[in-house]
Amino acid sequence: MPSAAPAPTVGLDPWAVYETAWFDTVGVADGLPHSTTTSIVQDTRGVIWIGTFGGLARYDGYRMQVFGQEPDSYAGAVLPDAYVRDLMPLADGGLLIGTNAGGLVRFDPVTTRFHVYPTGPGGTSNGKIFAIARARERNAFWIATESGIDRVDVSTGKITRESGQPGDAKDMLARTFVVAEDKAGNLWAGADNGLFVRRPGERFQRVVSTDPAVDEILHDQVWALFQDSQSRLWVGTGQSGAVYIDAQGHAQLVPGFSGKNGMARRRTVRAFHETPQHVLWAATDGAGVVTYDFNTHQLRILSHDAAMPSSLPGDITRDIFQDSTGNIWVATELGAAHYDPNGRKVFSVLPSPLQSHTLSNANVHSVFVDPRGRVWLGLGMGRIDVLDLGKGTMHHLQLGGEQAERDVQAFVVAPDGSIWAGAQGISRIDPDTFALHSSMIPSLDGRLILSMQRNGNEILIGGYDGLFQYDTVTGKLIQMRHDPADPASIVGDQVRHIVRMPDAWWFATISGISIAYDGQKGFVNLRHDPADPTSLPQDYTGSMVFDSHHRLWLGTFGGIAYLDTFNPHGPFRFSLIGAREGLVNSKINALLVDHDDRVWASMANGVAVVDTASHRVSDLGIRDGLRIPSYIHRAAAEAPGGELMFGGLGGLTVIRPYWVAPQIVPPRMAVTHVSVNDKPLPLADMPEDGGRITIGGDGRNLRVDFALLDYRAPMETHYAYRMDDADTGWNEVARGIPPSAIYTNLASGTYTLRLRATMRGLDARTVETSVRVDVTPRWYESPWTLLAAVALAVAAFFGLVSLRTLYLRRRAELLQAQVDARTRDLKAANERLDHLAGTDELTGSLNRRRFLEQAERVRQGAANDGIPFSLVLLDIDDFKTVNDTFGHLAGDTVIRETMRVISSMCRADDLAGRFGGEEFILCLPGALAEHALDITERVRHALAALVIVHGDYRIRITVSAGVAMWRSPESLNSLLGRADEALYEAKNDGRNRSRIAGL
Repeated sequence: MPSAAPAPTVGLDPWAVYETAWFDTVGVADGLPHSTTTSIVQDTRGVIWIGTFGGLARYDGYRMQVFGQEPDSYAGAVLPDAYVRDLMPLADGGLLIGTNAGGLVRFDPVTTRFHVYPTGPGGTSNGKIFAIARARERNAFWIATESGIDRVDVSTGKITRESGQPGDAKDMLARTFVVAEDKAGNLWAGADNGLFVRRPGERFQRVVSTDPAVDEILHDQVWALFQDSQSRLWVGTGQSGAVYIDAQGHAQLVPGFSGKNGMARRRTVRAFHETPQHVLWAATDGAGVVTYDFNTHQLRILSHDAAMPSSLPGDITRDIFQDSTGNIWVATELGAAHYDPNGRKVFSVLPSPLQSHTLSNANVHSVFVDPRGRVWLGLGMGRIDVLDLGKGTMHHLQLGGEQAERDVQAFVVAPDGSIWAGAQGISRIDPDTFALHSSMIPSLDGRLILSMQRNGNEILIGGYDGLFQYDTVTGKLIQMRHDPADPASIVGDQVRHIVRMPDAWWFATISGISIAYDGQKGFVNLRHDPADPTSLPQDYTGSMVFDSHHRLWLGTFGGIAYLDTFNPHGPFRFSLIGAREGLVNSKINALLVDHDDRVWASMANGVAVVDTASHRVSDLGIRDGLRIPSYIHRAAAEAPGGELMFGGLGGLTVIRPYWVAPQIVPPRMAVTHVSVNDKPLPLADMPEDGGRITIGGDGRNLRVDFALLDYRAPMETHYAYRMDDADTGWNEVARGIPPSAIYTNLASGTYTLRLRATMRGLDARTVETSVRVDVTPRWYESPWTLLAAVALAVAAFFGLVSLRTLYLRRRAELLQAQVDARTRDLKAANERLDHLAGTDELTGSLNRRRFLEQAERVRQGAANDGIPFSLVLLDIDDFKTVNDTFGHLAGDTVIRETMRVISSMCRADDLAGRFGGEEFILCLPGALAEHALDITERVRHALAALVIVHGDYRIRITVSAGVAMWRSPESLNSLLGRADEALYEAKNDGRNRSRIAGL
């Protein structure tokens, strides 16, 4: 079970204990030869190499070239032993490889072959290599083996034995797990029975301490050695955690990490790494990763959480490495995991029942900050989590009664200081003890609460049944609903958001905005007017925020509306920021404004930020830390420290608007593999920017694999390539496809191949590189040969043209006439057959087969883009009675009229069809369950009000409906089943009603 994070120290980032490192894992499914990884390094070109129990892999973020013991190894290069224990990159782009039984190996990028150093006299002490360390001398390396320490000079190939010599400590066992040379030239050795050091001019001596507790640790097996930025030497042991030796040579304990009862839990400490922020990461063999902050002296565990796929994939970790762009890689038994510590402008608070500082439910439906600065999160299934940022704690609450299974969508501070929470009904929560009272307003217990605000001693409450005004002193409850006959009534019954504005209350609904001015009766209503471009862009409205210049920003399902000049009494002439201005999705769920007047918007499938001065739109991406793809309407709030919080499907997204990432090396665009005529080039011949590829011989085929070597967000990096003088434009690489440029039958000449990568995010940029491609001409492609061939061809051409032209022209005219006539007939027949195959005979709508085909496309689009959709099943109540009473022809009329009404109330993108008999079905793309329910209710009321005329009969009907919202990765059959269950629930509850299927 993952260990709980400790409470934060005063003065630290208050979010530190809630922020979880998000790991992406490279595993067997990505091409690793074995899931257990042992060592990770980066070569001089920026490509990652991963050692495993089953071979060595070269990885560019998209592709793997695997080297093993089998003949099918990449380029035919075969390792003597597939169990790789350690790797060391070399200056020439090659590697030193320590294997478990095959000895020390060098990879040569010029020949793409492995050179095996001998074992025994003139070679390494043993074929089992535990570790390789860089020596201070150029081209020299220390080798820790089963039988002692060796030194290898890769420029000469000479190997010398360094331990087990006269003068060395007699109790020093030969078996050495790790070796390291510090800045002063001291050579440290971690042996099977403790730590030893050889100082310049001396021999190996045991390292001891006068402190018995420290000395016991120094006699344990030593597996890891690392000198940090403060010149301290960290020592990782087999069962006793870690200690460090300070610059004065004194060994020191680390409380909580040193000793057998420390965080390592008697697990072997296998590797250390210090980040630029001076946080030490320690890999353990079974306890995950232990981090130690040099500045705050805080310890923390990063471990596998079975309920959190983004956690470390496994707790057996053997190596830690930070690449040139800042990613921290961890070698685990379930793949190589990597985490981006620089993508922390945005982070997620995630759900898990296994940790104390994680959410108790995945979906955050409301976000609220109380007067004490605590963050209240309304979750699904009646759950509430309270984050006390000052104390670093999280309280988990569970509503009772009818609210236990409902989403908590609203909070408000009551006049007595208690917190009221709205789900299905309203609960009261004591802010001190968190004691719950489940039914504050009994008459609202069966109603879903969407929004609440306090107005003096009154609470304004919005729901699906209009607006309620509750007097907390007298207990009087007043309901206000939309009246189509009264233009001064509230504009719609689904009141989603309530905002106090200057001199008025504004109520956002799915039908527009209602304004209640102080001291006046009734409402002034704002709606979308298709004839007025300055009206609301869409009636489905939500968040409203002001910037420092008193400009009003309003979130709608048609984009972001804004008023440059706000007058409380109007006129309200809105401008719009939508798809044309760069929004990738116009369905705005929530808006927040930071202290620099930037507007941050959560959408159905992401988060964007708008510069209020220039109206420039930027989309956040994974490189910024955005991981939650879908967001919930109105779920947003600003934290006391200025952080912006958005509730989503999968957790809470927290944005630090003012966080600046550390400066890192810009990512490189690199060619990682070249194949000429299906033969790979040696890795040393991979061209750099401006380099050259030569194609000779008879073949003219070229494949160039390339990648942006930052190993972040591969699905958000868009690639393209073009060959000057061969391509008319850029060739875009489809998302999810490893970027490759492939050409066949290139003509002789010189080309420039341009490669491009475009990154998404706040720091979006485009990186380009180019290489020269020389295609040498064949003998028959010489100018004189070509000239002679042209002359002969011209003579032959003119001789044949004069004889054939008339014949071919007349023949072509006859054939074309025949083809045109048959093509027209065939096309007409196919169109008729296709229409008949997909159309319901009686209603002219989609039949069941065609509807399911198109609905499956909607489901696949939702799976790719994260945009929700809902299905609705409708069934005519007591239809058998219609047939029995009025006849089957009247029944047919009822079915046609029912389909007509349903179709008339659908949006352009909606699908409607006859499912069979008296059943009808709707697919509503982009609709959450509550939105689908609203559409269904409008259909149901319209049908109930309809009088169907058949001859002399006047027939009235009602329908029952079941609504189900798709949940990833649910199949269409499963979704239909849940909609059908909801339909039968509506039938069993008395018919003429709609029900939502549970998630």
